[in-house]
Amino acid sequence: MKRILLIISLVTFCFNLNAQTMKKTLVAYFSATGTTEKVAQNLAEVTHSDLFEINPETPYTAADLDWRDKNSRSTIEMNDKASRPAIAGKLDNIADYDVVYLGFPIWWYVAPTIINTFLESYDFSGKTIVLFATSGSSGFGKTAESLQPSAPNAKIIEGRVLNGNPSKEKIGEWVDSLEL
Repeated sequence: MKRILLIISLVTFCFNLNAQTMKKTLVAYFSATGTTEKVAQNLAEVTHSDLFEINPETPYTAADLDWRDKNSRSTIEMNDKASRPAIAGKLDNIADYDVVYLGFPIWWYVAPTIINTFLESYDFSGKTIVLFATSGSSGFGKTAESLQPSAPNAKIIEGRVLNGNPSKEKIGEWVDSLEL
């Protein structure tokens, strides 16, 4: 009887381990200046994920990103909560993924509105979305809360602000702490 219980326990353990490792993951990111891109590439390598860059249909210029200019494109977009900048390119196989790591720079204490465009362009029902960000000085603020309406049937997890080009080892430790 003990052997049967041991065998059942081992089979259950192996099944659960296999189910965890079988999750298909994607790292999707928007990077205005290249900072978030570097982190996303390292995260994709550490997690053995596919990588997708969220590119705006109209690329941002340095003038567009001048947050001190009230008439800059980024300021105008961030002041209009309904703004949804168009994305160039589309991901054809979003249904294949169980977990999506979603990265972006923090703008005005939240995600840039192009992230809302990305989330509203696909069906994320039943998926886990783990946020990661880069920022010059701020944290997530209410980012997860503000993005949830754009993916109402997904589980959005506030991940981590990953500044300073963190090592793959540090990224791996963070990913392991998520226990996905």
